[in-house]
Parts: sequence; structure tokens; C-alpha cells
Amino acid sequence: MRITYRDTDYVYEIVNGASINKETTELKIILNGQPVTLLKNINQVWMQQEGEFTIEPDLAQALGRSVSLRYRM
Repeated sequence: MRITYRDTDYVYEIVNGASINKETTELKIILNGQPVTLLKNINQVWMQQEGEFTIEPDLAQALGRSVSLRYRM
């Protein structure tokens, strides 16, 4: 799928799409070829789990929202 964030296009693929439901709090995606894990905290905010490849917190939130809308979470 594709998302535009701050006038930049990003391509991402959802790795664990089959197991996504309304209670999902962890998303595994491939963003521009790099694995990224997003976690939803108790405030319902998507954040990136620590890893080698770091993205902006606002981009992590935008990605989480994009997946949430797609899968009606």
C-alpha cells in the first residue's frame, strides 16, 4: 500500500494482515524494504517498537491510522 506523509510517498506492506482485528495492538509492516513493528499504547497512539530502522513518531502514527482505516480496527 502507499501513504503520503509530509509530501513524501512511502510504500508499505502489512506482514501480519490476516491476524488483524479490533483488539490488535501490534502491527508488523515492511516500509520501503525495512521491517518496522508498530505498537498501540494505552492512549491509543501508534508508536514504533525499538529497532535498527527508526521512523518519525508522527509517521508511525500515520501508518497505524492508515492500517486501522483499511482493516476497520
